[in-house]
Amino acid sequence: PIPSLKREMQNLSEECSLEPVTVSMAYVYFEKLVLQGKLNKQNRKLCAGACVLLAAKISSDLRKHEVKHLIDKLEERFRFNRRDLIGFEFTVLVALELALYLPENQVLPHYRRLTQQS
Repeated sequence: PIPSLKREMQNLSEECSLEPVTVSMAYVYFEKLVLQGKLNKQNRKLCAGACVLLAAKISSDLRKHEVKHLIDKLEERFRFNRRDLIGFEFTVLVALELALYLPENQVLPHYRRLTQQS
């Protein structure tokens, strides 16, 4: 399920015209949650959605309507309630210890793979 979730994250990000670096950051956040053992069958889609949302907010210059569009797309793609997503966003933020700015060496491998695929 994790590779397919990552594919969904990437497809959704492309639909919303997010940069590859944003997707790369979302992957790193997601992997950190996996390594911490925070993922389970019930929350994995919420985790993936929250990671994309946080990465988009931190790395993109999104306007209010673009954030709303992204949330709409996340809700539609992962089939969860926006209220659950927004609540879970804070849970993910705490699990990541508010460390949203990532060192280049964590983001670069994902970024290279994404840019070589396209």
